[in-house]
Amino acid sequence: MGKSSKDKRDAYYRLAKEQGWRARSAFKLLQLDEEFDLFSGVTRVVDLCAAPGSWSQVLSRVLIQGDRFGRAAWRDRDAELRRRMLAVFPDDAAAAKNDTDADPTTTRPDETPAQTQQQQQQQSRRRPEVKIVAIDLQPISPLAGITTLRADITHPATVPLLLRALDPSPADGGSHSNHTYNDGSDGSHDGDDAHGKASHPVDLVISDGAPDVTGLHDLDIYVQSQLLFAALNLALCVLRPGGKFVAKIFRGRNVDVLYAQLKVFFDRVVVAKPRSSRASSVEAFIVCLDFRPPAGFRASLEEPLGVGRRLDAMARAREMQLPVVAGAVMQDPARGTWQDDVAATSVGAAACADGVVEMEAYDDTDNHDDDKTPKGSSRSTRWIAPFIACGDLSAFDSDASYQLPEDYVSLDPVQPPIAPPYKRAVEMRAAQSKAASR
Repeated sequence: MGKSSKDKRDAYYRLAKEQGWRARSAFKLLQLDEEFDLFSGVTRVVDLCAAPGSWSQVLSRVLIQGDRFGRAAWRDRDAELRRRMLAVFPDDAAAAKNDTDADPTTTRPDETPAQTQQQQQQQSRRRPEVKIVAIDLQPISPLAGITTLRADITHPATVPLLLRALDPSPADGGSHSNHTYNDGSDGSHDGDDAHGKASHPVDLVISDGAPDVTGLHDLDIYVQSQLLFAALNLALCVLRPGGKFVAKIFRGRNVDVLYAQLKVFFDRVVVAKPRSSRASSVEAFIVCLDFRPPAGFRASLEEPLGVGRRLDAMARAREMQLPVVAGAVMQDPARGTWQDDVAATSVGAAACADGVVEMEAYDDTDNHDDDKTPKGSSRSTRWIAPFIACGDLSAFDSDASYQLPEDYVSLDPVQPPIAPPYKRAVEMRAAQSKAASR
């Protein structure tokens, strides 16, 4: 009864089991990719906080196996129908043949399904070598083509371990597809590994990690922001210029400061809410595109961002590079009169070309001097970042309940947790209940 009730209340939980996904979060990554084309030209990926492995499963099926989902799969069906229609007309038969030859992954009218499947498999084998590394503190069940790494993303020793997994040396046995590393490396590697720098940087870093929520939103948002900084620090060590970074965030009161800090490293920063993410949840996903590290910047987990004033200084340096805008005519809230008393500023409230509005602001909890500068902190540039809702509007609503057929049979999860942290607590509670019943 419990599983059937959850299938009614959560359509994406039911769909994940029916379609073979390890968790419902797989739909979130698919919808983000449908909106931002995250997997285009990507061959090297790092998946942080990967357990139970649903996002790694998406990477394996899309990048390694060559499967297509969502809009990409619909385009293939549309192209197939168009080619079948063109083949009816003799004059356009040659054009249809040329179009089919240009895309060997599509189906020709005279092909059988078996021939089409064989051709697609051959095409997927011709794909460039894909390297995917998944990291988490919890163990992850093996996936095809995925290198799993059990480590702490906040620990400096994780960087050389990750670099070793990305570019294994001949002494390690070459390629380690489907191999699991444990956090026991001493970090004694030659070359770039010793300096915490990837010899072959990655194209995409994703993170779907989140803490166990307590219900205290301020505490949950703070812990999540620290987890995001840990993921960002690790991403800066391995990401190539022009790369992409996607991570889960909890939207709170001062989240616009976080947007401004991410803008220091990426040309475009967007907040996205997939349709499979519950509207009642504070979670969203920050999509950072076109990685551009500041001049002279060196990433290191020993001096992480988010600690001290290092990131504030970088934000101020970026603020000085913004163009000067003219003063605006402002209205006096007390008298209702309009006065042109705002001087030209380097930031003001001007909108950038990408639609992001920048404005200077201070925390309400900060103490101010006579010169209206906060004590103990520098001026911060806040951001109102673009917000995009991802996913088909005609798809299932993640907050709605749906009636199930009378003959519906509830399925078990595809991959139960291997060693969940709550397992010991469940066993102790069961033992106490058994002892009390005697």
